[in-house]
Amino acid sequence: MKDLARPLARKVGLAAPAEGWWQEASPVWKRAKGPELRDRWCNVCRWTGSAFLGTAHTESAECPQCGSIARDRFLLWCFTHRAGKMRGARVIETSPRLGGEYRTYMQRWFSYRTSDFDLSAHRGDIQLDLQDIDLPDASVDVILTPHVLEHVPDTERALAELFRVIAPDGRMYLQIPLVYGVTAAPTTPEFHADNTPVFWNFGWDLTDLVRAAGFTTTVLVTNEYDQVLRGELDAPDPHGDGFHVDTLLEHVHVADLTPIADDEQSRRMGFEPCYHFATWECLRP
Repeated sequence: MKDLARPLARKVGLAAPAEGWWQEASPVWKRAKGPELRDRWCNVCRWTGSAFLGTAHTESAECPQCGSIARDRFLLWCFTHRAGKMRGARVIETSPRLGGEYRTYMQRWFSYRTSDFDLSAHRGDIQLDLQDIDLPDASVDVILTPHVLEHVPDTERALAELFRVIAPDGRMYLQIPLVYGVTAAPTTPEFHADNTPVFWNFGWDLTDLVRAAGFTTTVLVTNEYDQVLRGELDAPDPHGDGFHVDTLLEHVHVADLTPIADDEQSRRMGFEPCYHFATWECLRP
């Protein structure tokens, strides 16, 4: 069913936004009536339907129309609902998963480019090494960097370079797989699905590194995860999915958290289970 659904859906293409895609009032599901209110909704392409494909997981819950997975939708949600109206902003997304339709959609609103380290697994417009970014100072307004920093050997150098190229009052949305409470190097060689080596399994102390680089930062999470981390809800059972919820609870600094999606928004866009979703908003003074 999945193999049939995606090619047909992609022929439809990405839906153009009605007004401003950052406007919370504009999503289809907020205007829907009757049974449609129970549907899932993709904030990338505005698809609505009964269910995402796959399982409830940051790397799954795939949109049958645009192919976005849950973490793609969470990154875009964080950006568009925190950055405000930034039409024409100079935006770079590092190693983006989504292809030509998504990129065309982004280019309607921003001066949008994509980068990759070696232009292999993730084709980009430009080739950039985050440890030595070949761009002028203050030349970017927004950087979206999903699940890339863990593949960079020198974290401090990369963050210093990112701070350098972001313009004053610019921002970065930094997403990593937050599986452990404390940062550590893998004890055995570790690779992600695109055969990229993992140098660091980051924890909540990534916040300290981001601040040391000069950024003001907060960690964007779902409302449910915020409540779990504050001890207001019982911690969910990870059921062996690799997330160490006990250490995440032990080492979190709740003052660093900002909830970004309420329970209904999280359910509709597939931000489940809640402990899979955290993104650092990094502001350049």
